[in-house]
Amino acid sequence: MKKLFISQPMVDRTDEEIFKERETAIAEARKILGEDIEIIDSYCKEDRTPLGYLAYSIKKLSEADVAYFGKGWQDYRGCRIEHECALQYGIKILLSEFDPHKTVIGKRLDAGCWD
Repeated sequence: MKKLFISQPMVDRTDEEIFKERETAIAEARKILGEDIEIIDSYCKEDRTPLGYLAYSIKKLSEADVAYFGKGWQDYRGCRIEHECALQYGIKILLSEFDPHKTVIGKRLDAGCWD
């Protein structure tokens, strides 16, 4: 069973919107990986500075086998940093099937999965 980290834009989004997108991410990841997954709870309920939130999420990312990047991740600095960490440290990357930039990133990610 693989551990899944979800990176998604959260700025100016309600908890309801965030959790709805997380459910979509989990379903997509299961479909792509073809196996059951353990979800890493990376949603931070504490009030932190932007850098504090990023530090928390990178700590959670360090526990992951797979990182899923939700629609629009490229437009948010925290998500971009998480993506770079996943690339540099060999964490498998999944991209949202609804991400309009998916095919622009490069052929290695076109299938939605790269390791």
